[in-house]
Formats: sequence, structure tokens, C-alpha cells
Amino acid sequence: MSILKDFQKDTVTQARDAIIKAGRVNFREYCNYINPDFFKSHRTYQDTLCNTMQAIYEKKIINSATGKPYDILVINLPPGFGKSYTAVLFATWAFGQSIKNTAITVSYNQTLSGRFAKSVRDAIEDEEIKDDENYYVVNSFFPTLQIKEGDGAASLWSLEGAYMSYLATSFDGSITGMRGNIGIIDDPIKNAEEAVNERVKEKHWDFYKNTFSSRMLEGAVQLIIQTRWATDDLAGKLLSEYPERCYELRMPALDAEGKSLCEDLYSTENLLQKKDTLDEHIWLANYGQEPIDLKGSLYSEGFKTYDVIDPEQFERVISYGDTADTGADYLCNIAAGVIDKYAYVLDVYFTEEPMEKTEDETARRIDIHGVREAAFESNNGGRGFARNVEQKLRKLKNKKCQVTWFHQSKNKRTRILVNSSNVLEQIIMPEGWDKKYPAFYQAVMRYQRKGKNEHDDAPDTLTGLVEVINGDVKLKRKARVISRKLLGL
Repeated sequence: MSILKDFQKDTVTQARDAIIKAGRVNFREYCNYINPDFFKSHRTYQDTLCNTMQAIYEKKIINSATGKPYDILVINLPPGFGKSYTAVLFATWAFGQSIKNTAITVSYNQTLSGRFAKSVRDAIEDEEIKDDENYYVVNSFFPTLQIKEGDGAASLWSLEGAYMSYLATSFDGSITGMRGNIGIIDDPIKNAEEAVNERVKEKHWDFYKNTFSSRMLEGAVQLIIQTRWATDDLAGKLLSEYPERCYELRMPALDAEGKSLCEDLYSTENLLQKKDTLDEHIWLANYGQEPIDLKGSLYSEGFKTYDVIDPEQFERVISYGDTADTGADYLCNIAAGVIDKYAYVLDVYFTEEPMEKTEDETARRIDIHGVREAAFESNNGGRGFARNVEQKLRKLKNKKCQVTWFHQSKNKRTRILVNSSNVLEQIIMPEGWDKKYPAFYQAVMRYQRKGKNEHDDAPDTLTGLVEVINGDVKLKRKARVISRKLLGL
């Protein structure tokens, strides 16, 4: 009996040793035994997620165009699929690969970043359960990993044998005194409102460029984990700005055949119920990983473009201007040549500069492009702006442009929505307008059919241009006073 028990014990020990050996070199195997209730072999999406994380860390995913390994992994995965939890385990596994690794993690706010940090630290400090051969913790695989005594604060701690190992912060926090070779940013955008909030997204991008990336060591790898809310959210900006460095792992909740990515986490039936219940843009962002500003954009069909145009064909050359209502708004003035009620855009002036600077520039652009009818909304200071532009045109010896202003009494959003089809049909942009007028392009293409839009200056001006062409806005020409001298009296 003793021999049998010893044999059984040896067999169990050998099996456990084999598991530990496999987990040390294979992140997916490591996860399987750390938490077998969540990581299961039939959840094949976890194979993809874990194996991709490990491959990025080991620099095995190569960009064929550059011949260099991708160093930024963008992970787009629906809520509830364990992307953040997997990132926690990845941090512990990476420390097991090398005590010299240093990790910097960033979360939406300090509460979440502290929670993420605590999860990593607690996982390392977790202890095995005696007499339970099937229970595995981080130290089962990496027994030398220990939090340094007296250096185990929730958001900043070190491992024994390392100077500094881990720092957690938020987009409102700072990264001082530490540099990392592993960077993890976890779900920076909270909800749909933030997805269309330009200041929030600008803050994220500024933090990434000037704080986070500056603290990354040469050869560092970055994991950007987030729901895709907007084309210019952090993930979108990275994919746009650094395509040669970014590897995107995008996994919608429903596959191409309409089946659940993981049936026992979210059944197909449950996901279809969510699809029917949630607003379309929320469903697409959370479960389809499709930016809401693409699907919900008022002008999602896109604009017609032209390459070259003969100015001799223009029946009219007009401009429409909307001055900034508040300090946070933009001045927008668009000049276009009109042929048979189609407006070929010649120039876009879209800026946050104050009026004392924009009056001269608006006049200059109107003059250069040969505008003959310049219309300005007189609301919120527009009348004074228009009169000053008129005076500056006269100083430029331009007496051909008729400047008019009028009060716009109709609801702005209603006008924009009602005229959207006319705008797409009648406004023709110059080829490459997205590069020529990038701020204007973004303001137009992000404008949402539903929900709140922070700015409407660009769509409002396009709408006004179409209204002028179609006669919905009547431009009253000011009578010119002819002097007695000119009449020969």
C-alpha cells in the first residue's frame, strides 16, 4: 500500500511539475491553471488573446513591410471577456520571465488604476493551498517572485531583487521616477459621451505622447486594451499615427456567421437580445468594436470630390461664414464656385483664432478666391465681423465682392439634419480634402446623427452654403449710394 501511495504521489508530482514547466514558457497554459474556472480549453478566443500577448512580448509578430516586430498591441474585445483580467495575469507572467521587467499601467481613473495594481500585487502574494495539488498560484510557477518588504504600496511597488517593478497611474496622474519596458493602458474611455468629447480624447493623446511614451524604455512593448468608441480614440490615433508599429487584435462578440465568440460566456441568443435592446451605436462600439462616429455619422456616405475645375464655368462664386459663438467654438468660412446648383469647394477657413486675427484672414481668402457674394450669419457678433471684413476687402481694393449678413432664426440642429442629403448631393470637395483641411474634415465626418455633438460649426456652414444655393437664404444686396458727383450733378 505504501509503495502504491508513493507511486501515486510521484505521479501527481510529475504531472504538477510538467504543468509548472509548461506554464513558465507558455502564457496560455499559465492562465489555464491559475484560474481554470475562467480559462478553459474550449474558449478558443482565449488562445488567440493569450498567444498574441506572448508573441508581442517575445517580439515574434513581424511587420512584413518593415521587417521589424510590432511593439504596440491594440486589443479590442467586448466587455465581460476578461481582457483586463488577462492583462493582470500577463503582468505577473512577464515578471516571471525576468525580474528586470518594469511595468507601467494606466487606467481611466486613479480608483481603477489602484484596483489593477492591487490585483497584480495580490496575485504575486497569493499562497498555495497545502495538500491541494490542483491549486496553482503565481508562486507555483515562479517561486522567487516576492514583493519587497516595506515596498508594497498599492500603486507603486518593487520585487525582491529589483529596484522598482511596478507603477499604476491614471490619465490625471503622472509617471515620475520610473521607466518601463512593459506598458499597459486599460479602457481609457468610459462611455459614449466621452467618445465624442474632443477634450477627453485630446487629453488621452497628449498623456500618451508626452507622458506615457516618454517613460517607455527602448524596445518596450505596449498593450492598449479598449472598447472602440471613436475613430480618434486612443486606439484609433495609434493605428492612424503609427500603423507600422501597431498590431490590432479585434474580436467582435458575434463572428461573421452571427455566432457568439464564446457561447458559454455570452450565448448567441443573449447577444442578439442585447443587439435588439441597445442603441445601435452602443451595441456596435461595445460588442462589434466599431467606432460610433463612423456608424452614427450624419455624413457617413461620404462626399463627392473633384480633381480640377475650370473657374470659367462658375455661375457664381460665393462664401458662407459662421463666426464663433463662444470662445470654444470655431470660425468657419467656406468659399465655393457654383455650377448648376453644385458647389465646388475652393477654400475652407476653420479656426479657433480670435476675431481680431480672423477678420484679416477671412478678407484675404475671399479676395484670393474671387468670391462675389459673401454671406455671414449675424448672430452672436456676426454682423460686426461681416462689416469689418467688408472694410478690409475695400482696403484690398476689392469692390466686386458683395458682403451681406442676416439673422439665422431657424434651429441649427434641425437645419443641419434636414439639409444633410442636400449637402452630400450638392457639395463637392477637392480631392484630398481630408489632408488639406484635417480639422474641418474631422469636425464634419464625426458629426453624429443622434446624441450630443460638442461642435456644429462645420456642418452648420455647409448647410448654410446649400441654403444660399437653393434660395432658402435670400441674400439682400445692399443698395449702393451713388454720389451726386458721379452722376455729374
